[in-house]
Amino acid sequence: MKLSEIKTILATAEGINFQLENGESVPEHFHVTEVGIITKDFIDCGGKVRHEKVANFQLWDADDYEHRLKAAKLLNIIALSERVLGMEDLEIEVEYQSVTIGKYDLGFDGTNFILLAKQTACLAKEACGVEDLPKKELVNLAGAAKGCVPGSGCC
Repeated sequence: MKLSEIKTILATAEGINFQLENGESVPEHFHVTEVGIITKDFIDCGGKVRHEKVANFQLWDADDYEHRLKAAKLLNIIALSERVLGMEDLEIEVEYQSVTIGKYDLGFDGTNFILLAKQTACLAKEACGVEDLPKKELVNLAGAAKGCVPGSGCC
């Protein structure tokens, strides 16, 4: 989700709820402790220089049960970040600590913002030859223990 998309949703939202993909809710008394820009410059495994930039929201489960972040307040924080940091319409990455700090993409199901698990991937498959690796056929070894001998293909 891009910054412009969350702003559109927040403009008419009555409340803000975040959930993990497994349905676990972020406690309603969470705080957004940071809104910022994260840049990452790196070289992929194929030797190509890459540059990534995301808008970062950090959620914190506070023990402050008396307050609840309102949509207008988050919109104000985003507007300040755009003005002061020069934040562009970037993809949003959310940091949230469940067991350890996780980084998530952000989705919306019509009611809740969903923290979507990020996945790693090879960015240079053509250079690594990952796409050209032959697929190995799986062999069912059930009941083959008695007749499994070297060269038979069962082991």
